[in-house]
Amino acid sequence: MWWANSRAAIGQRFNLEGIIFSSKVLTRDSDLLIPHLKVPNIRYINWEELHKRGFKGVVFDKDNTITLPYSITLWDPLKPSLEKCKSIFGNQNVAVLSNSVGLYEFDPDGSKAESMEIEIGIRVIRHKEKKPGGSAEEIEKQLNCKAMEVVMVGDRAFTDIVYGNRNGFFTVLTEPLTDEGENFSVKMVRKMEDFLVQNRDGSKVKDHCFIANSEVDLVCLNEPL
Repeated sequence: MWWANSRAAIGQRFNLEGIIFSSKVLTRDSDLLIPHLKVPNIRYINWEELHKRGFKGVVFDKDNTITLPYSITLWDPLKPSLEKCKSIFGNQNVAVLSNSVGLYEFDPDGSKAESMEIEIGIRVIRHKEKKPGGSAEEIEKQLNCKAMEVVMVGDRAFTDIVYGNRNGFFTVLTEPLTDEGENFSVKMVRKMEDFLVQNRDGSKVKDHCFIANSEVDLVCLNEPL
């Protein structure tokens, strides 16, 4: 157990897939870094409007998106928003895709994923590749919908947003819940991500087929849930 936990911690510090994709993004596909929508946290997402637009599934990153770093417990202020999301999309159509919990490399028996499912009441997708690597196939299978019908929500541009944009999802970038508990390398990479997202002159994500970039304000709440 201690070895699995240590490998998971190291793996979150060193993401080879992320490094490879990041180099490609910076040199050729900078648009993949840009989210369709940016919000302080999930309390500002208008789940009803997204559902009306045709989206059928929602996938959340874990650390610093819906939980504090290395926790499996939902951050308490987000409970009303997550409950709203589940009530609109249905429990079976809401899931977590994490680079730690549920990743076969660091959670081979799925015990951490199972513990989190019990804790927060939504499924944790088991998968082999770290974001931003991997296809939409497992997401489509688990949520029983097409890639274009999925909303991807996460706090990391190089992982969550690049992964979502590569696969045709509607992408939502949140601010991290806290910088406490994050390791030094993650903090440094996050600063670089923030700089690149804010300074990509002329770069913008392509319009999603369900909602144009000019309409994204409609899926953002003025007041948090």
